[in-house]
Amino acid sequence: MKKANNLFKWSHLLVTVMMLILLSCGNKQKEEVNDSPKEEVKEEKAPFFKLSLAQWSLNKAVREGGQSPLDFAQKASELGFEGIEYVSQLYTKELEKDEDPEVAMANLLKVLKEKSETYKVTNVLIMVDREGDLANLDDKERAQTIENHKKWVDAAQFLGCHSIRVNAHGVGTYEEVAEAAVKGLTELSTYAATKGINVIVENHGGYTSNGQWLSDVMAKVNMPNCGTLPDFGNFCMTEGYGSINSVECEDPYDIYKGVKELMPYAKAVSAKTYDFDENGNQPKIDYTKMMQIVKDAGYTGFIGVEYEGDNLSEVDGINATKELILKSVAALN
Repeated sequence: MKKANNLFKWSHLLVTVMMLILLSCGNKQKEEVNDSPKEEVKEEKAPFFKLSLAQWSLNKAVREGGQSPLDFAQKASELGFEGIEYVSQLYTKELEKDEDPEVAMANLLKVLKEKSETYKVTNVLIMVDREGDLANLDDKERAQTIENHKKWVDAAQFLGCHSIRVNAHGVGTYEEVAEAAVKGLTELSTYAATKGINVIVENHGGYTSNGQWLSDVMAKVNMPNCGTLPDFGNFCMTEGYGSINSVECEDPYDIYKGVKELMPYAKAVSAKTYDFDENGNQPKIDYTKMMQIVKDAGYTGFIGVEYEGDNLSEVDGINATKELILKSVAALN
C-alpha cells in the first residue's frame, strides 16, 4: 500500500512537471510572436483641398467643335473631379439660340444645373470674360460693365456657385486704374452680396499681374465677398492675359511673391500648367514651393486644374496636372 501511494505521488509530480514545461513553451512561443517586428501602417492624409476642373483646360475641344460645352460636367466627372469652373465665353453660341437673351440664359442654366446634378459635381464658379473692364476710368463705360456682369452673378446664384471671376483691367496710371478698380469692384460686389455671391479677381495681365497692386485694391475694397483668384502662371504685366509662358513677356512679376500677396484674399486658386518635362514637372513653376505657399495661407477650398500646354492633349495635360499637384502636396511640410 505504501508502495502504491509513493508511485501515485511520483506519477502526479511527473504530470505536474510536464504540464509546467508545456505551459512554459507555449508562453515562450507567444512571446516570440509578440516580439516579432510590426509593420508600420502609414495612413494617407487627405489633401487639404478639393480639386476642380477649369473649363479653359478643354477650350480647344470646345472651340474646334469636338466637344459640347453642355457636356462639361460629364467630362469632369469622368476625369475624377469634384468641382467645375465654367468659362462664360465658351457658351456664346448657346446664348445666341434665342432672340431673347434672358430666355437663352435661362435655357442654358437649366441644362447646366441638371447636368451637374446628374454627374454629382459641385458648381464652383464662373469665369467671366468679354463683358468690359471693371477698372475703366470712364464712369459710364464702367457702369455698363457692372450691368453686364450682373446676369452672371444671377447665373452663379442659380447654379449654386460661390463666385464669379472677373477682370479688373483698365487703361491709365498705376494709381488711376487702382482707384477705378476699387469703384467698379465695390459696386459689383455690393450687388453680388444680395445674391450671396463672391466677386473674385484673377491676376490676368496688366496691373492685375502685379501682386502688390491687386492686394492693395483688395484692401481698399475691404468687402467680405470681394477677393482674389491667384493663378500660378499669369504674372506677366506686359502680356495680354499675363502668361509667363509667352515668348513676348517682357516684364514678369515674381510668381511666388505674387501668389503669397494674393492668398490672404483668395476664395479660389488656379493651378496653371504649361508644357511638362520628362519628370512630369513644370520648368517655369516650382509646384512644391507654390503648393506650400497655398497651404501656409490656410487655404482649404477648391484648387482648379488649368492646363494651357501644347505638348500633351488636353485630357492628358489635365491628368498630368492633377498628378503633379498630388505629388507636390505629398512633399510638403
